[in-house]
Amino acid sequence: MIETNEPEKPEGAKELERMGVNELADALHNNTDPLVRQYAAYLLGKAKNPRAIQPLVEALGDFDKSVREQAMLALSSIGKAAIEPLTEAMKEPQWETRYRAAEALGKIADEKAVKPLIQALKDNRDHVRYMAAKGLRSLRHADTIEPMVILLNDENKYVRMMAVRALGAIGGKNVKTALTKALESENDEKVKEAIVEAMK
Repeated sequence: MIETNEPEKPEGAKELERMGVNELADALHNNTDPLVRQYAAYLLGKAKNPRAIQPLVEALGDFDKSVREQAMLALSSIGKAAIEPLTEAMKEPQWETRYRAAEALGKIADEKAVKPLIQALKDNRDHVRYMAAKGLRSLRHADTIEPMVILLNDENKYVRMMAVRALGAIGGKNVKTALTKALESENDEKVKEAIVEAMK
């Protein structure tokens, strides 16, 4: 069971708790108080109603970070039914939306999440590449080896480190060869440590 992390209750929480999916979706989109939007996202996640998915996906682009995070947690608690809409969200121009969508897909950790997350490894935003690698780490899918090896040369050291950890979780001969090669060219001490650890 994925934790939905109950947020701080806003003023009027009781009123929100009595609302149905449509009213909560309306509060999530139109209320000016981020605490209300965050709590609405939390309640929509708890409802686990498929009709809550689209408003929650749209909330991944909210200008308030806590609302985006709560929407991501709500979608990951809804689970498999959210995979397709989240895959669509990975095409959004706003990187924060793609980042949170990748995070939700990683938390759902279903076979169907593998393809969109592999695609996200090529995202032009390092935050998104990092989150995709993190999500794939728990899936340990053989198809991810090749695209993950490419990330060993990423410009961002945190992305490289996450790719190393994801590859280490998969293991095998090809992974060991790629990590050995990466170790020779890696300049960052922390990444080097991660490579050594992953090869154990």
